[in-house]
Amino acid sequence: MANNIYPGIGKMENMISLKETSDKSFVEGKDGVQKIWTPSDKKVEFIIFKDKTLCNVKSALGYPAIYKVPEAKFQGPAKAILMDLDGTSVHSENFWMWIIEQTIAKLKHDASFKLEETDEPHVSGHSVSEHLQYCINKYCPDKTIEEARSIYFETTEYEMKEILEGRGKKGAFNPAPGLKEFLEEVKGNGIKIGLVTSGLYTKAMPEIISAFQTLKMGDPLDFYDAIITAGQTFKKGQTGTIGELAPKPHPWLYSETAKVGLGITEEDKSRVLGFEDSSAGIMSIRLAGFQAVGINGGNIHASGMDSLCLKQYDNLCDALPLLLER
Repeated sequence: MANNIYPGIGKMENMISLKETSDKSFVEGKDGVQKIWTPSDKKVEFIIFKDKTLCNVKSALGYPAIYKVPEAKFQGPAKAILMDLDGTSVHSENFWMWIIEQTIAKLKHDASFKLEETDEPHVSGHSVSEHLQYCINKYCPDKTIEEARSIYFETTEYEMKEILEGRGKKGAFNPAPGLKEFLEEVKGNGIKIGLVTSGLYTKAMPEIISAFQTLKMGDPLDFYDAIITAGQTFKKGQTGTIGELAPKPHPWLYSETAKVGLGITEEDKSRVLGFEDSSAGIMSIRLAGFQAVGINGGNIHASGMDSLCLKQYDNLCDALPLLLER
């Protein structure tokens, strides 16, 4: 296909060509498959047909899924935006990667353990269980995801309490540069705002509450038109909600925020933009049927997903002309 323009997905650049998908379900040149591509982080695989593109979302937990990539267009001015939390609205990715690092250190009984730089695309942007399973596979294959999750949530509970009481890790949750100005300008123009995160409620809400306190913006529950998290974790003696097996890059968090939270119709989809700093988030937005704006500083470039972004900016406020069609 000319100039690497493919059905649904549009232009793809700097991808790795595959002869077959990782599960061997699709083979280039057979059953209508014209090409198979994967980005450098190899989290997803694109299967190209003459009239459609499928996306195979792989899973460290053993539950992959295949989606048809829908057409996504944007025509301003926007009616709604979908905002990622970690890295896009609040700079906290380093904190959560540190929590993962602390978890694996405790799991290995090795206080000196450190993640490697190459681990970053695999321990940010996805679900907690995906991050932990990746680390178990690489660093301690004799351990279980259940053991890791138990340590993770004990560590998180302790560190969040420390932060809320004025102690804990410094600079854990910092509002993104220009966040207040951006959100107030968007809201002032009558554009709906949905906040979307793969983080569980217990970690996500303290982040945005802390950021809003810093910015003196009041209660985020009053400000946003919809907030969707990956739900509640579960421990023995309490219930949980689904979220660990259907996070970004699956489309469901963004789809639910848009359709249920903001009431976006099919006719309005071209008036919606999603904002993300992670490759998983960009894929989630695109699979939900919206165009995506990349915010630099995350793992989009390192993961090889630049071409799936409509635009990329260093600062949220730089996107206002696009949103407002000025």
